[in-house]
Amino acid sequence: MTDRKDRRTDSLLRMDKVRERTGLSAATIYRREAAGTFPKRVAIGVRSVAWYESDISDFVAAPMTYRAEAA
Repeated sequence: MTDRKDRRTDSLLRMDKVRERTGLSAATIYRREAAGTFPKRVAIGVRSVAWYESDISDFVAAPMTYRAEAA
């Protein structure tokens, strides 16, 4: 059994805020996401994505050891 985060009060951050909070470029974010070392994005529209703020905070707290949760 996995501990799932309660997303009901979690904010969504768009790419500009994620880049600001992490200091990473968009290309690095997408590359790390594909490697499983960055939080997964969520679709919020046909051509829009965002990241949960709590996931980004977890990443910022320990970027070298962060591993995305298995889906």
